[in-house]
Amino acid sequence: MQYRTGAYLIDPAAYEIRRGGRLLATEPQVIELLLLLIANRNRVVSKDEIIAAIWHNRAISDATLNSRIKAARHVLGDDGAAQQLIRTVHGRGFRFIGQVEELSGAKHAAPAGVVPPPSDRPSLVVMPFDNLSGAADAHFVDGVVEEITSALSRVRDFFVIARQSAFAYKGRFVDVREVGKELAVTYVVEGTVRRGQGRVRISVQLVDANSRAQLWSQRYEGATTDIFDFQDRIAAQVAGAIHPAVRKAEIELAKAKPPNSLKAYEFVLRAYPDLWSQNQDRNQEAIALLGRALATDPGYGRAHALLAWCLAQEVAYFWCQDPEQIRARALGAVAAAGTSIDDDPTALAAAGAALSQCGDQDRAAAYIERALALDHNNAWAWARYGWLALYRDDPASASQRFERALTLSPFDPLAFNTNIGIASGLAMRGAYGEALAIVRDVVNKHPQVTSHHRLLAALAALAGDLTMARETVAQILRVHPSASLAAMRASHPMRHLTHYFSKLVEGLRQAGLPET
Repeated sequence: MQYRTGAYLIDPAAYEIRRGGRLLATEPQVIELLLLLIANRNRVVSKDEIIAAIWHNRAISDATLNSRIKAARHVLGDDGAAQQLIRTVHGRGFRFIGQVEELSGAKHAAPAGVVPPPSDRPSLVVMPFDNLSGAADAHFVDGVVEEITSALSRVRDFFVIARQSAFAYKGRFVDVREVGKELAVTYVVEGTVRRGQGRVRISVQLVDANSRAQLWSQRYEGATTDIFDFQDRIAAQVAGAIHPAVRKAEIELAKAKPPNSLKAYEFVLRAYPDLWSQNQDRNQEAIALLGRALATDPGYGRAHALLAWCLAQEVAYFWCQDPEQIRARALGAVAAAGTSIDDDPTALAAAGAALSQCGDQDRAAAYIERALALDHNNAWAWARYGWLALYRDDPASASQRFERALTLSPFDPLAFNTNIGIASGLAMRGAYGEALAIVRDVVNKHPQVTSHHRLLAALAALAGDLTMARETVAQILRVHPSASLAAMRASHPMRHLTHYFSKLVEGLRQAGLPET
């Protein structure tokens, strides 16, 4: 019989301990001690029992016994502070508390507790962070890692290896490529923690397990007056930032594959940059790619939900000749997604966004709130929740939700649209100059996003800059010759907000947008 615990294989017959097929140098007495504890893992093994079994009742000091316990912990990546595998029961003895799988035959089975990652989702592991502050902070560091792992586990877009399997590597230097092979993961999250004088600094990075390339990194600092609140906040920000970083890496992999070999999931990945662009031509590309995804898998709920979002954008940004027909198609795509997206926060956010832009704020709220209940750190869902508040004439709540989205994912591909939401909230409160500065910055940094020029033109006029307003309307008409105030009244998502919408219309009229 062989035993598997975490990433380690203990072979009693060969008196060997291996990890990932690599033999670990271990004293026979340490292996004997581990085998004794594992065989009796359902109870505490007393010091007297250990001395009788390992030293045959010879007189030994406590220091000798403790050194063997320490060595047993060390070889399995455990230590006396964490006691993840071997627990000291003061006054009684020791107990092996780690998960153990009994094996017969194969030496290279997957580590215990590791569920094989699904083939259609990227996978990652959060490694134990390096503690740069000393043994006294070991539990704090482990708590940070546990919270980050828990937060990432709620992101349906990727598979996260269980914490107990990751902690088998604690206290050991290991190559990320080796971790990738042993745990069958694509990405590895690593980090360091340093605490002192009431403050803490946490550095986190996301690494490609195959190429060892760093895909994302960030440093967080703050006071630790409330340790648990700090851990929750850091975990939320890390999860919010890693989500788009993994998605970006997966998109690049999908783009590198020939189209004739793509699966429905990969067609959706290819569509993401286009559907985030808020550009008419690229939105059409996204619709085409999502159509190919659905041709490959007609029941793919996320593809239906994202298609609904793209179609709703066609209406909201005047990119279609028949808004009523396209609006009906968007609602049909939401219906086609049905209950298949009930556990998919990204799809729920997309469907909610489509419903919101089509004017059904109550149903939209149900979808978006469900998305946030499943993944409270989903930056896109928070951003769409902010827009929902604007459509309900609640700019104060919208501002809080947009700020939450930007805190979670400041470099998200759709962060520019979140800033447009913040500007819209300011404009609804009459702060036209502040709103104009934000929109002008977005348009300058994202010139391909022509959809926000109408807000720029309206705000410029309302803020008194008619030159900018008229130049912007001229740009709009060059790109969209059919743009008009009548089209605004038929398609704008805020057309029901009488006071604010009338201000936008008046600004565009001053800027020179034709009536029909």
